[in-house]
Amino acid sequence: MTETDSHGVVTETLDIGAKSTLRGKRRRFFPGKPVPLDSLPAAWRDLLTRWVRRGERCKGETLFKDAGPKGVETARALLDWLLRSGWTSQTEKREHGRWQLKWLDFSDLGRLRSGLGLADTEALARNWQAARQGEFSDPLLQQAANELDSRPPALALARHALLVAVAAWREEIRYGTRRDFALFARGDTKAITAGEWDWLTATLPLPDYGIERHAPLLLLRAPLILETPEGRISLGAAPDFIALSAETVAAATVLEGHIDVWRLVENRTSFERTAREYGLRDGVIWLPGFAPSWWKKAMLQLLKFQPMPALVACDPDPAGIEIALDAGSVWKNAGLSWQPWHMDIPFISALPRRKSLTERDRQRLAVLGSGNLPEDLAVLASWMEAHGEKGEQEGLL
Repeated sequence: MTETDSHGVVTETLDIGAKSTLRGKRRRFFPGKPVPLDSLPAAWRDLLTRWVRRGERCKGETLFKDAGPKGVETARALLDWLLRSGWTSQTEKREHGRWQLKWLDFSDLGRLRSGLGLADTEALARNWQAARQGEFSDPLLQQAANELDSRPPALALARHALLVAVAAWREEIRYGTRRDFALFARGDTKAITAGEWDWLTATLPLPDYGIERHAPLLLLRAPLILETPEGRISLGAAPDFIALSAETVAAATVLEGHIDVWRLVENRTSFERTAREYGLRDGVIWLPGFAPSWWKKAMLQLLKFQPMPALVACDPDPAGIEIALDAGSVWKNAGLSWQPWHMDIPFISALPRRKSLTERDRQRLAVLGSGNLPEDLAVLASWMEAHGEKGEQEGLL
């Protein structure tokens, strides 16, 4: 038997005891669409949040325990509102002449959790399983992903996204501080928590992935004297190269001496060789992949004193072309010329070993081909596309 009251709440009789005992069981629910939670009082919202975290079905006595002795009336009022608002169905049993709540079932737990600002655990579990379908080519990243299976889905998804960002950071040959990586991964320099950094540090050798904890350093060698308010620094004093913080470069007041060209070298080993060979007549700078903002600011400061053209040497591969264009933009924006160096067909043809292009490489070439590449780089891109190969400058330079 069912009946509907003036509020539209339906009562469904489940069991009728003997009239003399006044016992029975019923289920009550509102068949309409649940109302929004916007006007819910703060005390009700807090209590409802505790209830919802218990799951889709809860015992009545458990709900009242959550409310505590002083919150019984709040709990009763909230239960009545949830019933009339279409959020629950409530199973009651008549005991001692009164209807007692035995079970509460939430009608749309996912939507209710969303309205309260809580994560949908079932959706999170599905999303985690979907994320785990992909695998990392890097064994350390894959091992870290495997270990996340024992974590709650929400935490696993957040940390897996960081691993994906580390993979992308490395693929794009980026270098920088933790703040640079946080900006890259989440769009905010402070968006990665201390706990997440502790986990990343314990899980991965972050410096090997180009993510440094401390101040980044500009590596260079040149026959120049950098003068700051604190003193003078010879940029050619070391037989290989020296390292300057971005703050030191920013404090420069004079860059004494003369060079004809700046040589930018991406590969670290190639940079060290080039610094030893050319560093007493030219300015040789290590180009840390896709140059972070601190590097570009430091270079602009040096160009104020030595506004000379640049030769840019990157790996003869699609990413190398992108990196060269990015670094060259610093000179272009300063009104200076630049050109690629050792990024041509004779160089890549002479390499003792070359690698096959990946699908990502081909995608990059397609994007590069749709723009206006400098002639030398356009020729190199066409050669790579035609031969399906790419190289690394360390092989010769």
